[in-house]
Amino acid sequence: MKGLLGRRDLAAGRGLLIDPCTSVHMFFMRFPIDVVYMDNRDGVVKISENLQPWRLSFGGKGAKRVIELPTGTVRESGLAAGIRLKVASSGGD
Repeated sequence: MKGLLGRRDLAAGRGLLIDPCTSVHMFFMRFPIDVVYMDNRDGVVKISENLQPWRLSFGGKGAKRVIELPTGTVRESGLAAGIRLKVASSGGD
């Protein structure tokens, strides 16, 4: 339930995988993020770029989990709906 709440930023190259998750709220957040919604096979079903504090985002049909990324990551990486990702955990904080 906490996600990135309480943090001041999310470093470049880092992200937070939340599973299960079908929506994201930005209440009390201090910075914007990019949100990538995935199905149960890690296929991208929706993307919310530059999601600002105090906003909501819903993954829609098929969304089962999300990756929260630093804003600009989606644009820089070329991520798009329909792409299948390979998700690996770093086991970090």
